Amino acid sequence: MTTLADAVGLVEVTEEDRTGYTRTKFKHWNSGDDKIDGCNTRNEVLLAEAVVAPTVEAGCKLTGGTWVSYYDGQEVTSAGSLDIDHMVALAEAWDSGASAWSAARREAYANDQGAHTSLVAVTARTNRQKSDQDPADWMPPSPQAQCRYVGEWVATKLRWQLTVDDRELEALKVYAEGPCEDTIVRYTPVV
Repeated sequence: MTTLADAVGLVEVTEEDRTGYTRTKFKHWNSGDDKIDGCNTRNEVLLAEAVVAPTVEAGCKLTGGTWVSYYDGQEVTSAGSLDIDHMVALAEAWDSGASAWSAARREAYANDQGAHTSLVAVTARTNRQKSDQDPADWMPPSPQAQCRYVGEWVATKLRWQLTVDDRELEALKVYAEGPCEDTIVRYTPVV
């Protein structure tokens, strides 16, 4: 546990390189943390983040339920209207060091439920607006979400020993030294 400013100072800075990236290099939505529940990672995240639990039918089909997409504050009552966002997008992770990882480590990253901040259920619209952008180019539309988002972004980078580039670092510093100076970052490194 550390302040956002101190956490930002712990992230290694280097140039990013997207050479060789394809989304298929990150196997995602595997059988999840619970290998016998019949749910994949996506549905396990939806179950964990529901504010009103959905009914789980055969094949882990989710019906009913309510979620709040923290990026935009929208209440959602259909699991199909949500995307599971990789806090640090797969392409950004590739740029930031995942290109050197084994396939198994990339799969672990893409399905990481070991930290509640790694995968987030959000409206499909906000996830697609974000795409693979870092905080230098995109922030959640809800101002109340921005400090949480920056803290979770940095926590994910530190958890997975991912780097930042100069523009990303400067954007993170603006938040860490300004509106988000009281944000606390918690992370457990993956070895």
